[in-house]
Amino acid sequence: MRITFFIEYYTRWGQQLFLTGEPKELGSYGEGQAVPMHYLGNGQWLVSVEISSAKSFVYGYFLRENGVITQREWGGIHCFRPTLGVLSYRVYDTWQDIGNDHTYLSSAFLSGHFLRNVSSTCDDKSTCGVRLEVLAPEVSDDEILAVVGTFTEIPWSIEAAVLMSDTHYPTWTAVLPREFFTSAAEYKYVILDKHTHELVVWEEGENRRLIVSSEQKDEMIVVTGAHLHLNRRLWKGAGVAIPVFSLRSEESWGIGEFLDLEKMVDWAVATGQRIIQILPINDTTMWHTWLDSYPYRANSIYALHPAYLHLPAVGRLRNFIEMSRFEAEAKQLNTLSAVDYEAVTKLKHEYVKQLFAEQCDITFAMPEYKRFFKRNKEWLVPYAVFCYLRDKYNTPVFTDWGDYAQYNPDMVARLASKRNKEYNDVSIHYFIQYHLHKQLSQVREYALSQGVVLKGDIPIGVSRDSADAWSNPRLFNFSSQAGAPPDDFSVTGQNWGFPTYNWPEMAKDGYAWWKARFSNMAEYFDAYRIDHILGFFRIWEIPDTAVEGLPGHFNAALPYTPEALMAYGFVFDEARHAEPYIRECMLPDLFGEYVEEVKAKYLIGENGTYTLRPEVATQQKIQSLLSDDADRKTQIVRAGLFSLTDEVLFVKDPYMLDGWHPRISAQNTSSFKALPEWAQHSFERLHNDFYYHRHNQFWKEEALKKLPTLISSTNMLVCGEDLGMIPQSVPEVMNRLQILSLEIERMPKEAGREYGDVLRYPYLSVCTTSTHDMSGIRGWWEEDPAKTQRYYNEVLGQMGDAPEHCPPYICQMILERHLQSPSVLAIFPLQDWLSISTDIRRENPADERINVPADPQNYWHYRMHLTLEKLLGQAELNTKIREIIEYSGR
Repeated sequence: MRITFFIEYYTRWGQQLFLTGEPKELGSYGEGQAVPMHYLGNGQWLVSVEISSAKSFVYGYFLRENGVITQREWGGIHCFRPTLGVLSYRVYDTWQDIGNDHTYLSSAFLSGHFLRNVSSTCDDKSTCGVRLEVLAPEVSDDEILAVVGTFTEIPWSIEAAVLMSDTHYPTWTAVLPREFFTSAAEYKYVILDKHTHELVVWEEGENRRLIVSSEQKDEMIVVTGAHLHLNRRLWKGAGVAIPVFSLRSEESWGIGEFLDLEKMVDWAVATGQRIIQILPINDTTMWHTWLDSYPYRANSIYALHPAYLHLPAVGRLRNFIEMSRFEAEAKQLNTLSAVDYEAVTKLKHEYVKQLFAEQCDITFAMPEYKRFFKRNKEWLVPYAVFCYLRDKYNTPVFTDWGDYAQYNPDMVARLASKRNKEYNDVSIHYFIQYHLHKQLSQVREYALSQGVVLKGDIPIGVSRDSADAWSNPRLFNFSSQAGAPPDDFSVTGQNWGFPTYNWPEMAKDGYAWWKARFSNMAEYFDAYRIDHILGFFRIWEIPDTAVEGLPGHFNAALPYTPEALMAYGFVFDEARHAEPYIRECMLPDLFGEYVEEVKAKYLIGENGTYTLRPEVATQQKIQSLLSDDADRKTQIVRAGLFSLTDEVLFVKDPYMLDGWHPRISAQNTSSFKALPEWAQHSFERLHNDFYYHRHNQFWKEEALKKLPTLISSTNMLVCGEDLGMIPQSVPEVMNRLQILSLEIERMPKEAGREYGDVLRYPYLSVCTTSTHDMSGIRGWWEEDPAKTQRYYNEVLGQMGDAPEHCPPYICQMILERHLQSPSVLAIFPLQDWLSISTDIRRENPADERINVPADPQNYWHYRMHLTLEKLLGQAELNTKIREIIEYSGR
């Protein structure tokens, strides 16, 4: 089979285009064996290849310069499909960049929102004709694509339009006789009603043109790689956000479970919603206490949380008395207003141990299990051994595991061996993960069958005490912690406690760890939210000696040298500007009546200037010495000493010799206020330049090193949480990669605005009323009466005084405003959906709060106050939600 590929791609001198693909003749996707193309001039490239196999294959193009690949296609996937009996092809191709339809080409749309019943077959009667292929995912199930042009008996006649096949949807194909194109022919694609064949919409833009040589009549012409150009109303959908642990059904065991999501899918269908967004679902089991309830501190990027397994669906115990005991305890836990995390996980662990003893031999012999184990062995075995050692040593801190502190593949293989007497303590985790996989896969399949998409959440970090950190230590910086700089959530910043990533090391294998993480996610979800997408531009890195986020700095960054600071007119003195500047006048405000005691016990100095004693020189030491849950005096002293550690103007860069970061918000310190006026002006200038200008291009390049490779590794719809201190380059990169932004009215991205303009949100965005880190509509309404009053009058356009509490009609008004936004997705927390009903919503809005970001010890235990079965029975509420969604055009 001979194929000649043509493609238009403009290059400069020294650049070379290559063709690569599955067949061995195209290098089997080995870039070193790719086929070089020949330049014909005027941007035209050509290469002819003989392919021995007559099967379909995928292929792509890339650009190389001076031996280095400088440009790849977005996705880089083309598919060549031969026609039976044809041995020669001429393929006119198109380089694949991100198109306007990129969002619609995600699995969220192809497998969910735009899922169509493919019924037609390819018409290859004109075997050596011209095969037109066009990508058109946005053609709905009751529509069909057709081609019209100058070549029909009645030029441009809709009645003479050639219907196209959707067999290979989202690619549509039609084979036309060669004689249609022997003279310059013009054509366009049109969308018709599938049943009446009446016109729905013409393709936009200039006419397409094609002329085919009359020679080589035994050759099939393939025109491929084109995208449909449409200008019609864009698709928009609505959805609900709720953590899995917050679900409540009559069958669940005190906590939401994967199978409960099926009832949430039913509710979404009943109310006209198309997407369900959840929080991270990875295993967070560390200490077997409620501290493990934090869903963003996973012990594995792959393993699912055992608490979400619905155990009766796995099997019932043979012992009737024991089974009855478990069911009675589960029923009691299921009546609680919130999740009792410790009791639930303890009960489930006891049950699964007994069930494992009864079922493991049968399960491990099943072909389905064997396929699961083989496919996941690379991460599953180290994870299971990690869990075994965690419980053996009663700590996830693997540095405390003695001989097992350092990961060793041979050691892991030995512990995981069936000959090991404790093999069952390892393999029980295989059993649990297999059944979690089965249940979540079942939920995804059910959701898609109902036209509903599941949207997952990828945390930016993983625990430093995780199977990933233990087995891949080279990928992490353990001397630092990830967090967030000060913002509306926390004036002292946030310290998440995760190690930061060693990005240069990750780059060596093309970010394989991240790609595997995304690919694993794609097994269960068709859309996902990247938590803190800013971390791919830069992360807020905090020394491991700190507790709060304030002493951090950005990584990657371009720190100042003393010489660079001098260029701003600032004379840097490390002892004065990079060490806590403590003076007598500061102490009364910090310590009140305890000043003298603090000076005697914790400070060294004379003449009104002090330094911290070594035992309290860092926040970690202060925290160890003075517990934050102690008496009032201790809390005051602790907070005051923390503040003293922050009395610096510069933070040392850990990677660059003599590199310095201006401490964020240092203008609020006494150290800054003690500077001469000229020095204050110089510092403000270099501080503003550092945080708002210096890194724009640098951070853009950092993100573009990582994100394109990672997000193109799956076909999921990508959304990014881009809140907080956003560099100027973030919107540009997200738009370029078509990553949906997150839009929240309360957190405007435009400077000088108190609220975001809901009606001006970008189409490629997710708009929401609240997130899990915020109070819901009702809670927010009561937080700041003055602010609420302005919102009531200026945003909602209401007259008079705002109600003290947010009534249902105002909650509905706010939801309707958001549904009218241009955003492709409007996803609201379940609590906000329920707020529009006096009879259904919770009495106290404070009870609806999921997380308080300023509290690192937050107990994540919010749960629905009514069961999903009862929610499904709320006909009046469900009808109202469906109507307001339909009225909004979603």
